[in-house]
Amino acid sequence: MQKKVLLLHGWGGSDFPHWQSWLAGELAKGYATISFLKFSNPDFPELGMWKKELKEHLQDFKPDIVICHSLANTLWFHLCNEESFEDIKKLYLVAPPKLNSEIEELKSFFPVQAPEVPHAKEILLIVSTNDPYMTLQEAKDLQCSLKVEMKVLNNAGHINATSGYGAWPWMLEELRKDLQNG
Repeated sequence: MQKKVLLLHGWGGSDFPHWQSWLAGELAKGYATISFLKFSNPDFPELGMWKKELKEHLQDFKPDIVICHSLANTLWFHLCNEESFEDIKKLYLVAPPKLNSEIEELKSFFPVQAPEVPHAKEILLIVSTNDPYMTLQEAKDLQCSLKVEMKVLNNAGHINATSGYGAWPWMLEELRKDLQNG
């Protein structure tokens, strides 16, 4: 049975030329089963609505692999802290913001605790040395809390289109390996 990949965007969405849009297209070219969930009102997100949409989508789509970018990581943490659901095979946490962000438009999402049960059998935290939303020390603290592997990208900003991540061949290759392995 083919594995299913779910992409979850952050604040403002991940429209083209963001790497999540590119990745969705590349995976679709290879006939992967992919869902790129678009949350309501991405520019002015509301935790309760996004959580409801994610819960419903997880029940309907039943992904094996979830790739969170930015605020989607925070959303995943809230869901894990408040709900019990079946573990996925692999979780990518890409460029999460710090756990206590004070951005006004995002106040319903913060603060958040790193979940004790992140509902994934394998997790990779991917951060940047110069992310404006999370320092490298905050990323290391999160890694320790979650007890997961971490990949650090040098000067990759927020790992988005603005910082040069439209096409992201490394991520595509990682996913191809995940999709091929049982």
